[in-house]
Amino acid sequence: MDLADMRRDYTRGGLRREDLPDAPLPLFETWLKQAVEANLPDPTAMTVATVSESGMPYQRIVLLKNVDEAGFVFYTNLGSRKAQHLEQNKHISLHFPWHPLERQVHITGVVEPLSKLDVLKYFSSRPKESQVAAWASKQSSRLSARSALEGKFFELKQKFAKGEVPVPTFWGGYRVVPQSIEFWQGGAHRLHDRFLFTREEQDQWSIERLAP
Repeated sequence: MDLADMRRDYTRGGLRREDLPDAPLPLFETWLKQAVEANLPDPTAMTVATVSESGMPYQRIVLLKNVDEAGFVFYTNLGSRKAQHLEQNKHISLHFPWHPLERQVHITGVVEPLSKLDVLKYFSSRPKESQVAAWASKQSSRLSARSALEGKFFELKQKFAKGEVPVPTFWGGYRVVPQSIEFWQGGAHRLHDRFLFTREEQDQWSIERLAP
């Protein structure tokens, strides 16, 4: 397999300055809606990048659970590697790869923890098996075998068979307050369209076209 010969052209259309709103959220919401309507697999999946205390970057796929003017929301185990990174360094990067639409969105920002009420509301909306799984998994810790994880899951499933599953104290979420949002639309001959929105003030954004 010759990776150097694997390529395709991008022909779905361009992105022009006159078509951009003054703020990035309306365009992001439009693109996300179009990704959902196109039946893309996991359209809310995003790469979340954090940096360890030693400066090593790490990435993983997480699902976006809400987005509004305040920011982008996701949930996680607060003992996980990404949560430990964010405890030391609040800066974060998000990336949405909508390849079939020849689009990408890249976001940089800082995180703020969600309130206990927000966490409770979302946790209560999850399927019960997912709630139990949150208790069973000490995310990012070492496992001797998968059977140990499954055994803990079935033990807790039996324990919580009757009644509601409480929110674990080690489970929560973050809101990513964006500092910049870049929209990438594939173009023919690798002449892609890239526009970078950078936050100037609370409700003001600058817009720049970037070379592909």
